[in-house]
Amino acid sequence: MNPRALHGAGLGLRRPHLGALLEEIPNPISFMEIAPENWLGAGGRLGEALTTVASRVPIACHGLLLNLGGPDPLDLQHVAEIGAFLDRHNVRVYGDHLTFCGESGLLYELLPMPFTEEAARHLAARIRQVQDVLGRRIAVENPSYYCLLMQEMSELDFIRLVLEEADCDLLLDVNNVWVNATNHGYDPREFLRGIPSARIAYAHIAGHLRTDSGLIIDTHGAPVVDPVWDLLRDAYAMHGVFPTLLERDENIPALDEVMREVTLIHSLQEQAQRDH
Repeated sequence: MNPRALHGAGLGLRRPHLGALLEEIPNPISFMEIAPENWLGAGGRLGEALTTVASRVPIACHGLLLNLGGPDPLDLQHVAEIGAFLDRHNVRVYGDHLTFCGESGLLYELLPMPFTEEAARHLAARIRQVQDVLGRRIAVENPSYYCLLMQEMSELDFIRLVLEEADCDLLLDVNNVWVNATNHGYDPREFLRGIPSARIAYAHIAGHLRTDSGLIIDTHGAPVVDPVWDLLRDAYAMHGVFPTLLERDENIPALDEVMREVTLIHSLQEQAQRDH
């Protein structure tokens, strides 16, 4: 799977926008993203709506329940169902999170991994297993986290080791870089400089919540803040322009309002291309 199979600016497909999107996919949306677990069982009008959208614009799938970091055996039946779904909708890029979400069952939470060599190699082995079943490379996301379980290496070194060992791609979440750097006291630009450019399949950008204590929580429930837009500009300067998608999962406004941010992504990409 070509890691540049997507291009341009994207938007996460959310059901409140589905009616408007069935009428027209507005410019400059070049691709859309869904969580496949939310659509696997969709039939009737909902299933037809997804089929229609997928016929009009490229689709990426960003999963929630692979439990890549978990101790339980991978649910290979679930992986096979995902694979059939990807084929049915001609999904360009698929992946999940560098987290775990349960032991002896699923907790439906994205829980942080310890930053250890053992954990990185455990993740990599499971990613390779998923890739073997699917017959394609997957793109794993750098998650936000609010506590450190154990740290033998930096977050960046941990991610680089997983990507190398698994021979997989990265879904670079720029907002998560900002959130983690702010909460844990490191330089987000130094982090970005260490990311291997060739591994970036596409990126996320989103809003977050700043609490009274100063902790930042990755909510996807507010507009993207200026420092995160600035970080995206810097990421383009470092790595070249890569496909970038806006996430909005809470307090979802009308499509016209969301499109203002998608349009800004598109504008930043055009500017970065002119600068190069």
